[in-house]
Parts: sequence; C-alpha cells; structure tokens
Amino acid sequence: MNAAPNPIPARMRGLNRAEICDVNFSEFVRGWRGRAHSAPEPDDAILDGSSLDAQGFRELFESQLISRHLDLMARVLRVQNKVFYTIGSSGHEGNAMVARLARHTDPAFLHYRSGGFMAERFRKLPGMDPVMDSALSFAASKDDPASGGRHKVWGSKPLWVLPQTSTIASHLPKAFGTAVAIEQGRRIGHALPIPDDSIAICSFGDASSNHATAQTAFNAAAWTAYQKLPAPVLFVCEDNGIGISVKTPNGWVAQNFRDRRDLDYFYADGLDLAAGYGDVQKAVEHCRRTRRPTFLHLRTTRIMGHAGTDFEIEWRSIEELCAVEASDPLLRSASIALESGLMSKDDILALYETTRQKCFAAAEEADSRPRLSTLADVMAPLAPYSPDKVQAEATRADYSDRRAAVFGGEEKLPEKQAPKHLAIQINQALHDLFCKYPEALLFGEDVAQKGGVYTVTKGLHKAFGNKRVFNTLLDETIILGLAQGYANMGMLPLPEIQYLAYFHNACDQIRGEAASLQFFSNGQYRNPMLMRIASLGYQRGFGGHFHNDNSITALRDIPGLVVGCPSRGDDAATMLRTLAALAKVDGRVCAVLEPIALYMTKDLHEPGDGQWLTGYPSPDQAMTLGEGRVYGDGNEDLVIFTFGNGVPMSLRAARAIENKHGWKTRVVDLRWLVPLNEAYIVEQARTAKRILIVDEGRHSAGVGEGIITAIAEGGHGARPFRRVVGADTFTPLAGAAFLVIPSDEEIIAAADSLA
Repeated sequence: MNAAPNPIPARMRGLNRAEICDVNFSEFVRGWRGRAHSAPEPDDAILDGSSLDAQGFRELFESQLISRHLDLMARVLRVQNKVFYTIGSSGHEGNAMVARLARHTDPAFLHYRSGGFMAERFRKLPGMDPVMDSALSFAASKDDPASGGRHKVWGSKPLWVLPQTSTIASHLPKAFGTAVAIEQGRRIGHALPIPDDSIAICSFGDASSNHATAQTAFNAAAWTAYQKLPAPVLFVCEDNGIGISVKTPNGWVAQNFRDRRDLDYFYADGLDLAAGYGDVQKAVEHCRRTRRPTFLHLRTTRIMGHAGTDFEIEWRSIEELCAVEASDPLLRSASIALESGLMSKDDILALYETTRQKCFAAAEEADSRPRLSTLADVMAPLAPYSPDKVQAEATRADYSDRRAAVFGGEEKLPEKQAPKHLAIQINQALHDLFCKYPEALLFGEDVAQKGGVYTVTKGLHKAFGNKRVFNTLLDETIILGLAQGYANMGMLPLPEIQYLAYFHNACDQIRGEAASLQFFSNGQYRNPMLMRIASLGYQRGFGGHFHNDNSITALRDIPGLVVGCPSRGDDAATMLRTLAALAKVDGRVCAVLEPIALYMTKDLHEPGDGQWLTGYPSPDQAMTLGEGRVYGDGNEDLVIFTFGNGVPMSLRAARAIENKHGWKTRVVDLRWLVPLNEAYIVEQARTAKRILIVDEGRHSAGVGEGIITAIAEGGHGARPFRRVVGADTFTPLAGAAFLVIPSDEEIIAAADSLA
C-alpha cells in the first residue's frame, strides 16, 4: 500500500471522497515522474516478467475506467434523483482480469462490486455497450436489459451473468450447484446450454466469506472433491479488508483458505494488472482443467466507502482514508501505462475524460427512458402462468413405452392396480415423471437406496440409476443450491426436504434466490423446480416439533412460489403432473407439501373401510392450478374450508354434525395453498349458511387468515363462521402433540357454536 501524503493537503480532508479520488487520479498522472520505456507492440508483455500483453492491458485499463466513471456518475446524479444505486466497484476494478480470462459462457454469479468484470465481459460479444446498459440499470429504466428496471443488478442473458441481489453470500450455493450441474448434464446425456468444459464463477467479499451460507458452499465443494467428483466452481474472494465498517483481521482469508483440503487456493494481486494477471490465469485454467473447486483470493481495496451514504470520514481517521485511497488500483494502472510507454500522460487523461463524458451522457439518456409505472409492469415476470400450455404439458402422455418398461409391463401399470394409499401413489407418480422427463433428477437426504424415511422414493434409484436419483450431504441449503444449479442448466430438479421444519434452515435459497430469478432478470432466466417436503403434524410414534412442524407461513410469504398440498393419492398424482408442467412451461418454482400422517392412511371413518384409498389416475389426467375438491357439492347448511390432514378430519366431523344437527355439510379441500384461489373460495362461500375454517397450521399467519380475508373481501363476511386452528406453539412429544393442533372433536364443537 502506498503511503498517505504527509502532511495531508487540505483538499484531501473533505467529506466527498468520490470527488477527492477523482482529483487524485488526474493529479497522479500529471505528477508522474518515472522513466518510460519504448512503447511495446500489442503482443509484447506490458512490463518485463508480466503475463499480460500490451493490448490486453489497454483493454483492461479501459474497463477499469468505465467501472470507475460509472461509480462517479452515480454519486453525482443520485442527488439529482436520476440514479438510484450507489454501491460501487471502486477499488475492485481488478476483477476485470477474471472476466478477461474466463469465457462469456462460464455462468457468473457476481458480487455487487463487479463493474470492472462486467465492462470487460462485454468485450466477449460484438455490438454490446457496457456503459449504456449499466446506465439504464442505474436509472431503473424499463429498458434496462438486465432486470427491466426492477433493481440495479449485474446481469446479462447473452453473457451468462445471472442477475441477483443476494442477501449475504446466498448466491454461493447455487453457483456450486451450477458447477455440479455442468458435469451432471454430461453424465445423464443432457444437452447443456453452454460448452461441456465451462466453469461456474462466483465472486464475493472477504466479509461475506464468513457467512454460514458461504461456508456451506465451501464445505459442499470440498466434500464433492474429496470423493473425486468434479465441481468446477471458481470462488473469487475479493478481499478489500472490510465489510461496511467491520474490518477483516489481517491475514484471515489466507489463513482460513490457503490450506483447506480439496479447495485449491490461489492468490492474485487485484490492485496490479501486470503482477496479478498471471496468477488469475493460473486459477482459471486450473479450475477448467482439473474440474476441481478453486478459491481465488484476489487482493482489492475499497475506496469511496461502502455506498454513497457511507461517510467514512465520520468513523475512519483521515490518515487511514488517505492511505487506502493511495492504494487505488487505477493509480497503479496509470503508472503501468506510463512506465511501459504504452500511453502518455495526455493519452491517459484524454481517455479518462472521454470515459467520464460517455458515462454521464449515457446516464442522461437513461434518465429520459421510461421507468416502471404500474403494478402490472412490476410484477409481469414474477409468476408467469400459461394455463393452456400447462394443461397440455401436464396431460401429455406420449411415453407409454417407457412406462411399460419401468413398471414391468402393461398389466402392471399403476392405473390398472387396486386403490392405494398416498405414499404409494406419490411414488408411482414420481416414476411416471421420470419416464416423462429424462432430465428429471431427484435428490436429498436418504432418498436413494433407502427410498426416503417414509419409503416414498422407494425403487426410483433402482429404476433410474444413481445419476438421476442420489443422496446429498445433510444440508438443506446445498440441496436447494443444487436444485437451482440443475435448473440453470436446463434440467428438472425434484429436491426433497426431509421435514417441513428443515426447510426453514434454507428458506432464503427459495425466498431470496430461486423465486426471485425471473423477477430480477425480467423473465430472461428461470430456475424451475419441484420441491417435495414431508410436512405437517399428526404423526403417531415419531413425534416432536421437528418431525411434526405445522407452520407454512414462510412458504406463503414467498412471491411467485406455487405450493400444493394433496390429502389423497389420486390428487397427489395429478397435482405433481401440474407442478412439473408449471416448472417446464413457465419456469415456476413449485413446492408440494406431503402430509406425513396421511402417507399410509387407508381408512376414513372406521378401521378397515378403505375409504382413503384411491385409484391411480392415468397419465393423461391432471389437476388445474387453483382447482379444489368438493365433498357434498351443493350442501349449504355448513361449508368447511380445509386442506391436508384437515380433509379427512372434516369429513368425519361432518358425519357427526349431520347426526347431531341435521346439517348437510360441504367440505372444500383447497389443495392449492399458494397462491390461494380467492375467487374459488368466494364462490364456495356464496351459498353457505355457516362457515368453518379448519387450518392445521398455527393461529397466527396461517392459511386460515387468507381464507377469511378472501371471504370477507368477497362480501360474505357476515355469515356465521368459526376458525379451528393450531396453537401458536412448538409441537411437544407424545400425546401432548395432539393438544396443539385441530381435532375432530374441536371441529364438531365449533359447529355446535354456530347452531
């Protein structure tokens, strides 16, 4: 690091550090007193001993300047309300080296300080303009090619930069998943959208490397490599030594990662293009050649603060600030340009000012472009739904030969067998989906040879092999990161989360990452998946909270997510087909909640009645999104809205209520919980004399609240109604578990109160 000037001039003591850094560059160039060599040829090394040639240096320097002036422009125009984002890349411009040495077909999941990377990546394809595209994004313009004005994100469809606005480090699991998926495609004969020898690139800061989500990605990558399995992910840790205001202990990143087993470590100086280029090249080539997870520790710095609102002079000493600013990589790049003889002072200053003018001109043009102005505009890419295409795909049954082979002949097809319980029909439906979609993958904890803890995936591993059905390490964050990676590479992932409570460990992988991709990419990228979750309470013999969690609030709150909950076998089969079709046709992120207590349920009213067994629907049948199932259609005395375990409970209670009050009861199984079909709920409530809502979730923030709201807003709130719902508590062990969730008796008592 260069020393700060001593004494520190008055002009360097100001509040506006962006302005000071801007002036620093010009003064540095004008004041340079070194000795210039003869100008190199384009193919010559920029300096003796450097792996970087003169032409490459010039282009990298130009990319650095573009990134810097975008930052400076944002600081100036934010106060004029023409720009809406000021987290900059200043000090990180050396990441342009990674972009130059990688390919534009290497999927990139980027740190927000990636202006240099993006400016350089734009060179990979003709006719692309990093300045204008970035300006449109800064301005939140509808014409922004990355997100359509929804956020300032680094992204590009043609350049394979998947846009995101991740919470801390939450993009690392999907980057790892994408690397694994690149290799998986080859193993299953799936045609990838990128070359087979591509690598996944993932950049992040030193502070983020400490986050649990980052650590789980590093661990999973090493776990994979330890087993001699390929995982070509390049983790790029851009180490500027600070996270907002919290300093990283000196040497921590190197000490933590240099000797980590099965995570191959490389160090490069991102502040010096001539010195760092060869080391970056070694890391990129190593990752591509060996297909091993690689950790590139890239030295950077951070100047101009975390963002425009971070006035560092209020909490850092002026001496420290000036010392940091003296390490500005653009000063070193200017020095290289001058020392090598490649550029004169006038050349550099002219390029600097020309780049400034381009950035400001682009920003003014971007400010004149339209912005999102309606709710419909904002939400357009969030939850696409093509009902006719989805129905056609869900009922497509052109794989009869594969079905016959897998099930053991025409006579053994599931639709020709006796009625079965829920677990078996889910299992048969999964076999069907794997026949229909050769790119389908099922993975999670214990799903392969064991067939899942409830045997729901039994036989799939044997039928389709370990390349399509496989166990993962016990980490829900990585399971969902893998799902996103497989989806990015065009496969159809079916991750299993072993219990609903375990989903909460990894919720952000759906909430912040998977479900947001279409939104933040303006529909250009999609990561379809069908997530299966063993869910809800009422288990007997295997109790306690974490195996009987009944809260789905976290799922209900995720924009764009589709959630279904079947209560019987035939519904599960037709629902799974529709969910898979939603994923294939519209790229939707879907979840199915499988009620554990109903997996093996055969009887409804009395032991041995077999009334909860169902036949298997033929593969040309599917359930429409939002379509419920009605028992006692036309009955008006009492209407019960419910789902999951509440369905058989309500049906049993309905018999007792009729015997007691003479009421004819209609039970409405909603089946689809997110989004709730509010129009359907209102229509079912319209003719009801009394309404009960049976919600096995918790009292607060459960599905029942959404049902009540729909009924009230639909104009039927004056009907007498009651809610039977679980308590706001964790689930205890043994018989006490049944005290905190609805029961047949509570439903009957609630009906009594409406008499």
